[in-house]
Amino acid sequence: MNTRQQQLEAFNRLLDIMDDLRAKCPWDKKQTLESLRHLTIEETYELGDAILNNDLPEIKKELGDLLLHIVFYAKIGSETNDFDMADVCNEICDKLIHRHPHIYGDVVVADEEEVKQNWEKLKLKEGKKSVLEGVPKGLPALVKASRIQDKVKGVGFDWEEPHQVWDKVKEELEELQEEVNAGNQDKIEAEFGDVLFSMINYARFLKVNPEDALERTNKKFIKRFMYLESKAGELGKPLMDMTLAEMDVFWNEAKKL
Repeated sequence: MNTRQQQLEAFNRLLDIMDDLRAKCPWDKKQTLESLRHLTIEETYELGDAILNNDLPEIKKELGDLLLHIVFYAKIGSETNDFDMADVCNEICDKLIHRHPHIYGDVVVADEEEVKQNWEKLKLKEGKKSVLEGVPKGLPALVKASRIQDKVKGVGFDWEEPHQVWDKVKEELEELQEEVNAGNQDKIEAEFGDVLFSMINYARFLKVNPEDALERTNKKFIKRFMYLESKAGELGKPLMDMTLAEMDVFWNEAKKL
């Protein structure tokens, strides 16, 4: 592994390159905070994919892409004298020190849960009116539900036992079925949302990340379906001309692989 000095030299090299690109490259010169936004989101998802695949070389690559974006934003901020890379680093350093009084102060905590509770209490003392202010509005709904539940847990608004949450899941499923039987589409959607929200809550008690779990299932389905497509191709038979029973043969083969 590299020494701290080598790490600092590498970071300084990236800052120098960013200066060059911003001054000389037509594409880089045109970029703004807004134009980079969607690219940053894309890079974040690519990093998430690499993590789920446990692809360490790819994780390293995607971390570099994401770091470039952070440096890029800081460079743009420096050009308007609003902030630079030092400001960004100092801001997060000050926050971490303030939010970890059990490390940098005299607060004593028993476990991870007390750390989370102190974190949320400190945020409220900093002027936030609600613990939910820290949940970005633009998050995908599944991720947002997880963050909402995690936030309110930090101030003690939570179930006590996993079986209570599972009972809630079953209750919501029954209410969904009632609306399905009644045929009220608006209420079906509302109850379906309640089922998902309660399942995400249950996932938290099982220490399962629902976003990761669903994405793993997506990947598994894609892999199995592509196997099915390849086998159909070997037979020279389009999927649409195959019966479900025929497709199930290859689907079950894919599950065993």
